Amino acid sequence: MDLDQVVPENEFPAMERSTSKKVHVIACGAIAREILAVCRQNGLHHIDLNCLPAIWHAYPQKIVPGLEKAVAEARAKGFQKIFFAYADCGTGGAIDRLCEREGIARIEGPHCYSFFAGNEAFAAKADDDLLSFFLTDFLARQFEAFVIEPLGLDRHPELKEMYFGNYRKLVYLSQEEDEALQEKARAAADYLGLEYEYRFTGYGDLSPALRAI
Repeated sequence: MDLDQVVPENEFPAMERSTSKKVHVIACGAIAREILAVCRQNGLHHIDLNCLPAIWHAYPQKIVPGLEKAVAEARAKGFQKIFFAYADCGTGGAIDRLCEREGIARIEGPHCYSFFAGNEAFAAKADDDLLSFFLTDFLARQFEAFVIEPLGLDRHPELKEMYFGNYRKLVYLSQEEDEALQEKARAAADYLGLEYEYRFTGYGDLSPALRAI
């Protein structure tokens, strides 16, 4: 291209100038609080955050269609750089296939429990955690709305044994040290009839993933 024909930056529309300098992060709403915290702590002012419904955590078949729509909308607004703040999240590789088609990266790992714990650390404890049910800060806060109600346990408590009878412990992977959330997690373990284990993880692999973009 002839450099004399290049349009000066200040002649581009304002939206195009602003979006070209930002990374549009399309995220699961269940980790919105943590993403914002990482951005504040690291001065990541170039990140433009768009969160999809957290309840899709319970309905992974909705995630990829939602991501496809969000990508199209972001590109229509002029965003050139897009990142998925999702792990595989139960999609059976569908997010990875979307990433390949669209040239978009995502957070490494099978699910948020893994990347919050640190993917290597989580994998190293896989055998010990084989019969574990996990909570994050979000799920500790929203246990009723995101576990009890979607599984119908509020209406049919007899289903509790069917869903959780093979689990042995509830592991709370904590992003922030909050005694009130720890009490909620203990109460969730008691409700499910499981042993309780607390692990403080911080933001795990989420922080380096966001800093890298």
